[in-house]
Amino acid sequence: MPILDPHSIEYISRSTDQTRRAGMRLGSLLRKGDVICLAGELGSGKTTLVQGISAGWGSLDQASSPSFVLVNVYRRPSGEQLFHLDAYRLFNSDEAVELDIDAMVEHGPLIVEWADRIKEALPQKHLWIILRWIDREQRDLIISAHGARYESVLANFRQNVFGVF
Repeated sequence: MPILDPHSIEYISRSTDQTRRAGMRLGSLLRKGDVICLAGELGSGKTTLVQGISAGWGSLDQASSPSFVLVNVYRRPSGEQLFHLDAYRLFNSDEAVELDIDAMVEHGPLIVEWADRIKEALPQKHLWIILRWIDREQRDLIISAHGARYESVLANFRQNVFGVF
């Protein structure tokens, strides 16, 4: 188990529903320009978390893994967009840059699965979430804030989930 710094929290999810609900609480905090980076092995719960984030953000679209299309766009009824990039099939950060990550961030929140594969292409300020498989139902999430905006997001998430700052 990692020793966490003051900019990180650990959240143990006991089920896929709980992972989705945590995502909903996080999604409700997002705004245009936010970047959420997800890292973890296959089956660690990244897409389940994204489903919750998208729903909590206010999208009526069903979130799914964009592995074969690379980027999914989810919309709120107002027309605002949330971008969901899956970097699993990208070979390097240069390919991510070619997808115009900056434009995605400019137009809405961006969630990146397999973010560790393209870290050099991502903004330095972001929320980084490592998901680990514990067993069939349980997942361990380490959530780390990088930048003042994400410190605020993390504090509000902590308040929403645990009831404490």
